[in-house]
Amino acid sequence: MISVISDKAKRIWRLVPNYVFLSIASVVSIFPLYFMAVSATNTSQEVLGSKLLPGGNLAENWRNLVANNDVGRALLASFVIAVAITVLSLLVCSIAGYGFEIYHSKGKDVVMAILLLAMMIPFAATMIPLFQLFRNMHMYGSWFAVIIPAISTPFMILLFRQSSRNFPHEVLEAARLDGLRELGIFVRIYMPTMRATYAAAATITFMNAWNNFMWPRVILKPGTQTLPILISNLTAGYVTDYGGLMLAVLLASLPTVVIFLVLQRSFAEGITGAIK
Repeated sequence: MISVISDKAKRIWRLVPNYVFLSIASVVSIFPLYFMAVSATNTSQEVLGSKLLPGGNLAENWRNLVANNDVGRALLASFVIAVAITVLSLLVCSIAGYGFEIYHSKGKDVVMAILLLAMMIPFAATMIPLFQLFRNMHMYGSWFAVIIPAISTPFMILLFRQSSRNFPHEVLEAARLDGLRELGIFVRIYMPTMRATYAAAATITFMNAWNNFMWPRVILKPGTQTLPILISNLTAGYVTDYGGLMLAVLLASLPTVVIFLVLQRSFAEGITGAIK
């Protein structure tokens, strides 16, 4: 009995360094979020003084932020653009990934390789041609100019293609024998089966669209701005209200945090399935 207890004690002590390391890593990871939330309730001087306790200046920071900036319009623009990009990207990229894998051929492998090579081209190299294209199409300053370039990305197509490799082809053959058309197979069988992949893709796409700064800054008119652009403008003056700035950053972070927490299990399953 004593030997069994000592063995358990040894195993526990061996795990102590792991738990200590994980606890420290968790604190380090969470601390920036905590400091951001706390700073949103403090004055600018208290933020600069690195005050770590909540204050009573939240209402004042909100009044100053709303009085000097059109926060509602920026939130609406960011929300509409991010949701539109997410929905359209999931639809287009899932259809493309489905087609690349289910209707596999050597020609499609060549096209996929070209798409993957396109991932190596930095956005700064394509930004000027994109700007000229949308200006010639008289779409400068519109939300469509922000949404359209982000609808399809090689990474999302690759994600759905890799996940489609685990899709049972026997189900497809059985559905075709039952008279179900390809669109019905995709909507009624493929999409429900791949909901974990859809959740992972939705999380990544929404975060990228919500936090996108460079392209909206270039293509949108000065009077139109998303939330990241509004946050950048808060630091453009001679005096920065750090309390209001932290409150704006907190508002910008909440949607992505909520979506990740809600979809984190499906996100992990979707990424794991794609890797397999």
